[in-house]
Amino acid sequence: MSGIDDLPPLRQVIADHGLSARKSLGQNFLLDLNLTAKIARQAGDLSGADVLEVGPGPGGLTRGLLAEGARRVLAVEKDTRCLAPLSQIAEAYPGRLEVMNADALKIDPAAHLTPPIKIVSNLPYNVGTELLTRWLDPGDWPPFWSSLTLMFQKEVAQRIVAAPGSKAYGRLAILCQWRTDARIVMELPPEAFTPPPKVRSSVVHLTALPQPRFPADPKGLFRVTQAAFGQRRKMLRASLKGLAPDIEDRLTAAGIKPTQRAEELSLEQFCALSREIARAD
Repeated sequence: MSGIDDLPPLRQVIADHGLSARKSLGQNFLLDLNLTAKIARQAGDLSGADVLEVGPGPGGLTRGLLAEGARRVLAVEKDTRCLAPLSQIAEAYPGRLEVMNADALKIDPAAHLTPPIKIVSNLPYNVGTELLTRWLDPGDWPPFWSSLTLMFQKEVAQRIVAAPGSKAYGRLAILCQWRTDARIVMELPPEAFTPPPKVRSSVVHLTALPQPRFPADPKGLFRVTQAAFGQRRKMLRASLKGLAPDIEDRLTAAGIKPTQRAEELSLEQFCALSREIARAD
């Protein structure tokens, strides 16, 4: 018994099914079920929620989510080797786990889940940031999910919660903080994983806001931040000159000095600037 359920310990599951983590799939397995249950608890009360999990692997976090009371879990796994151990978990939790053998970038999870929906995942390193940006830019807001509890490399987590003036501050911070409350809730050392990655990992919890923090058109805001942070060492009058012929006037009208640089601007200032440039189009 594992301690949180009657299923075998994860090391035994991995040995029984010959599961070695594959670098090509961005896999690093968490084997401590007490730790995976702790991660699941960071998502809050799961008893009335459907949960989307991407990249469950042998099912450590899956078991944590179910043991912590998730109403139902949709586990999306691309690696066919992991389907057998996941099916054993489904048998142990009848009617509460659906396993989908698919690429998470190619499915619409909202079509398979019933609100309220939470996303909780130890995301594969190679697609984690792309999945996050997709979930944060669904077109319509609020999104289909109420919260995201996601594990990333520590460096990525720091970029999500970064404040203006820091080296980590950039487009990802703007994207996350514009529409969510984001905070780092856990840190994990490399030795918590098999195989140990070369970097530390962090769990970030993002709660969807009812509406964006400041008014702005998403496409306009993303265009401005892309140009500004794409040449972050340049003054804004230079990095943004391709967005408007009178960019210095636009910056001044938004209350921003043309000689400032991207990392100096707050989220509110970026939103104001995007609105000002939109008026100039």
